[in-house]
Amino acid sequence: MSAQDETARARDRALAARGRMVSLVIVGTMVLWMLSLWLAPRLGLTPRQSILIDLFALAALLWSFIVSWQLKRARRDAQADR
Repeated sequence: MSAQDETARARDRALAARGRMVSLVIVGTMVLWMLSLWLAPRLGLTPRQSILIDLFALAALLWSFIVSWQLKRARRDAQADR
């Protein structure tokens, strides 16, 4: 196995790890957001606090979109290198 193959495999593993992290952030964000929608009235949260939770969820989803876009470009560049 050549050094170039090892580098390509390491890059693929790193991209896969980042992809798993993005998927966990998306799933975790949605679960916590839905849970907050259900718990907010029971905990007596104000609308202002609920909007803050919504903004945190949007920020996490925006981050995951940006990282997904970077992953897509990195995979496309890796395919072009081969």
